Amino acid sequence: MSEDRLRRVRDRVRPFPDFPEPGVLFRDISPLLKDPVAFRTLIDLLEDHVRASFPKIDFIAGLDSRGFLIGPPLAQRLGVGFVPVRKKGKLPGPTESISYSLEYGKAELEIQSDAVEPGQKVVIVDDLLATGGTMCAACKLLQRLKAEILECLVIIELKSLKGAEKLNSIPFYSLLQYD
Repeated sequence: MSEDRLRRVRDRVRPFPDFPEPGVLFRDISPLLKDPVAFRTLIDLLEDHVRASFPKIDFIAGLDSRGFLIGPPLAQRLGVGFVPVRKKGKLPGPTESISYSLEYGKAELEIQSDAVEPGQKVVIVDDLLATGGTMCAACKLLQRLKAEILECLVIIELKSLKGAEKLNSIPFYSLLQYD
């Protein structure tokens, strides 16, 4: 991976101290999304990683909502479909749902019951891995549908929060890491 390309992406992640509450350093990807060259570079880097790691993949599953920003362009580049994993109540038809704990309470995710067939190979994408609760819940949903989860893939990992540990044996990859 080219250091110049990685720097182009890293330079477009903006830190916001004390957001959403005092003591938290928020990593904002809005500047990355606004810069077409940096965003293309991000998708290039993710595509290169997935192609090098997995010869066969069926779907990219993206987490509500920022996984929807990187998942579809990545899926299109790879020539595969995109599957949304949504907040509860946002998907029509039969769904599978799961409740999970957040830092400040509880949340629920859903996926359509026919989103993937048993054995289909899926990479789950999101913008950030913090405590790992949302990503872990998405993994459990896809495992219920008997998908083969190849990897959980994020732009940013907040290493000090140890979210990757919650994923147990599921492979995990982050493009950028912060303490």
